[in-house]
Amino acid sequence: MSTFDPINDSEVGFGQLKWEKGLGEWNEIPRKLENEQEVQVATTTSITELSLPTSLTPTTKTQDADLTYRYDPTIMTRIEVQEAAIGSSSTRKDANSIQLESDYKLDRMVSAVKTIIECIGEDPSREGLQKTPERYARAMLYFTKGYEEDIDSVVNGGIFHENHDGLVIVKNIRTSSLCEHHLVPFTGTIHVGYIPNGRLIGISKIARLAEIFARRLQVQERLTNQIAAVIEQVIEPSGVGVIMEASHLCMVMRGVEKTASTTVSTCMLGCMRSNVQLRDEFLTLLQSKTF
Repeated sequence: MSTFDPINDSEVGFGQLKWEKGLGEWNEIPRKLENEQEVQVATTTSITELSLPTSLTPTTKTQDADLTYRYDPTIMTRIEVQEAAIGSSSTRKDANSIQLESDYKLDRMVSAVKTIIECIGEDPSREGLQKTPERYARAMLYFTKGYEEDIDSVVNGGIFHENHDGLVIVKNIRTSSLCEHHLVPFTGTIHVGYIPNGRLIGISKIARLAEIFARRLQVQERLTNQIAAVIEQVIEPSGVGVIMEASHLCMVMRGVEKTASTTVSTCMLGCMRSNVQLRDEFLTLLQSKTF
């Protein structure tokens, strides 16, 4: 956060914006990114909120070659709109900034894991645990990498225009996720079926889209719904159905400790929800061993 003083033409802290008395507006002072705190300003589309004096009532709009800025009367919001050519430095996060951000996250997580180890009565400096905090932190970042992944990048042209209107099913997508209640894994199988509406999606893309949402802190029911919703969003089928069966370690290792227990969740959208015959066909084909 940065507070600006339009009376004295000065700014305090990060922001690099200057009040122009003659123009009656805020203008940006060009400046190269220099430290980790400024990483977010380098993103393709980012929002930075800065406090403004409440006396500034008009909404001001300024524009340069690559970016459009919009300033709210009391909260200044800078919205970067990509207008430059792809590959321009203004549309990409600087590689060094990304590395700094990643290192910062890792360091904080390592410190937190050391604290947890100490709190359960162990010594994080003993031989068997010396590298455990970093190993765990890196594993957790991998388990939750779905937060950093982009749907458009995953689909990446994997949509094809075809007139096929029969049921398409992808069975037995094995996946793992982390229960958001206890941060322990649940593992299972996902089955996806959809009725195309002029567009097909590459088979591998379905598994990769499922993985985006599985690699987050989850509950099984939400994960099932999100997979169905993203397929509906990407190819706009006539209908889509998702079924997931999973075993939860939070139920196996703690609580009732029922090792053989599994949970089944479903989500049906469009004609897969409204058309009982289609839904029954989907369920029947999933149970068929010859399929």
